[in-house]
Amino acid sequence: MADTNERTQILIDLLKGQNSNQAELSVIKRETISRPVIYVGAGTCGLGAGAAETITAIKEYLQTKKQDAEILEVGCIGLCRAEPIVDVQLPGENRVSFSSVTADKVESVLDAAFSGNADKSGNVLGQIQIGNNKKVQGVKDFYEHPFFALQRRIVLKNCGLINPESIEEYIAFGGYTAMLHVLNRIPGAEVCDLIEKSGLRGRGGGGFPTGKKWKFAQVQQSEQKYLICNADEGDPGAFMDRAVVEGDPHRLIEGMAIGAHAIGASVGYVYIRAEYPLAIKRLKLAIKQATDYGLLGKNIFGTGFNFELRIKMGAGAFVCGEETALIHSIEGKRGMPRPRPPFPAVKGLFGKPTVINNVETFSNVAEIINKGWEWFSSVGTTTSKGTKVFALSGKIHNTGLVEIPMGTTIRTILYDIAGGIKNGKKFKAVQIGGPSGGCITEQNLDIEIDYESLIKVGAMMGSGGLVVMDEDNCMVDVAKFFMDFIQRESCGKCIPCREGTRRMLEILESITTRPKNDMPNSALERMKGVMQLEKLGRVIKATSLCGLGQTAPNPVLSTLKWFREEYEEHIFGRRCPTRTCTELRHFEINPDACTGCTACSRKCPTNAITGAPKQAHYIVDDKCIGCGTCKDTCKFNAISMI
Repeated sequence: MADTNERTQILIDLLKGQNSNQAELSVIKRETISRPVIYVGAGTCGLGAGAAETITAIKEYLQTKKQDAEILEVGCIGLCRAEPIVDVQLPGENRVSFSSVTADKVESVLDAAFSGNADKSGNVLGQIQIGNNKKVQGVKDFYEHPFFALQRRIVLKNCGLINPESIEEYIAFGGYTAMLHVLNRIPGAEVCDLIEKSGLRGRGGGGFPTGKKWKFAQVQQSEQKYLICNADEGDPGAFMDRAVVEGDPHRLIEGMAIGAHAIGASVGYVYIRAEYPLAIKRLKLAIKQATDYGLLGKNIFGTGFNFELRIKMGAGAFVCGEETALIHSIEGKRGMPRPRPPFPAVKGLFGKPTVINNVETFSNVAEIINKGWEWFSSVGTTTSKGTKVFALSGKIHNTGLVEIPMGTTIRTILYDIAGGIKNGKKFKAVQIGGPSGGCITEQNLDIEIDYESLIKVGAMMGSGGLVVMDEDNCMVDVAKFFMDFIQRESCGKCIPCREGTRRMLEILESITTRPKNDMPNSALERMKGVMQLEKLGRVIKATSLCGLGQTAPNPVLSTLKWFREEYEEHIFGRRCPTRTCTELRHFEINPDACTGCTACSRKCPTNAITGAPKQAHYIVDDKCIGCGTCKDTCKFNAISMI
């Protein structure tokens, strides 16, 4: 095996397009190994499922069994539901993936893997082909798993497969070749043309054509330009950018370097939330490695191109996902939007031309350069090209990250990829686009995912969060959750967003709580509130300063459109059909079953239960807050919810 200096030279030769030592490259790519390699999914989702304890158990196993093996921490491969995921690769064989390998299962899984009985383990997900290595008998191909079979992985290509802390592996698998090809052979204006012709649109939510945005900045005359990656990812239920940075940080760096060359920028920022410590750690390491290799810094590989990459940690303010607020934050100011024009491409960071894209957008760029704009444009629909990464969460079997071609239907994602609704429940809706998006109902499940189609049904692509809800979810409560989030996260600069969202939240709270006074016209007042919701929503959308405020009413307007009967049930029936809204729940005691043990009355926090010992008790409805403590306390099943 070559020493470190020799390996570095081999990789530099590879980057320069010169002949490389193929045997050594095979070692770097782990196509040839001399001892077993154990890969552990150690992204945030894996660690949350117990991967750290799994790694400790693996080390103890190897020590006890006197087994020599390498342990390698990788990012999330996407199937978060199956974490911790552990792969075992034996010399000369493919890599076999095992699901849900918690610490207590390590011994049985490794015993099966090392004894050649991987197929006997109930945890097998499949085998991943490694070079020309031998197939493991009795184990299906990993990508035949229903979760992966319909995916088209471009952005997630390396996630969960390569060591995210090794620039050597990234280069060995073709990394940074697109960047150096561009620096040596393609002028910036032509790069902008290629990206525009590919049809790549911003994956952060707005869907603006990336190449066109780059052109706006490219033609500006300025001694200094900036490039920014928005990795703030503030939407509830979204974790795509975090997983990409944790699993393949060099892909982001390469895409940003190509973008910087295209517009003529010499300084770039990655704006990432401080709540992503693992992503920040790996990104810092990747930047240092790229700098040490001469892929960042001054006069990169003798091309005359300078590019410095910096990290700016955000404090988690949702409004900083808006590009002008993000710019203010980097400048050290309060994160608040400003009116546009001028747009950032003309006057952005520190008053200089600036381009802002998100992690997923930049992570597509190198692949477009390597395979051509025609290749990328051939994937997707007429107006929405390429793939989209979605974070699947909620009431589905297979939660995690998926990357599907544009034009795939919502039904395909939920039922063919995600495995359908859990516990045999009935599908109700899927919230797409987070607080700025809307819900997709049963009647629209066959809609194709692209920017225009989603807007037609009152939703939007957003950054890519998909939260699935079943029959037990209350859509009024869902609308209240998102409105509460928006109201708390509003920067407060413009009155429509600051005051309008507060009033919308107050109306939703009045609908989901028990009326204080049982007045004859209380239902009418509540109904007028719902009618005001729609009017308020339209005003906020039309008059808010930034895109976040303009889309803030979407979850409410969407649920009003598709689930109006639930609103009416809350208003006129004063009940929540799904029994989610606790203050609208009602309980009664069956006098024939009640023994008068007084346990419920002693536990009731509002003294709403009356009755003498050994006599049937009674719930005073006006005092009851619907907490359900009485039902949980009763040992005789005498209390029921009505």
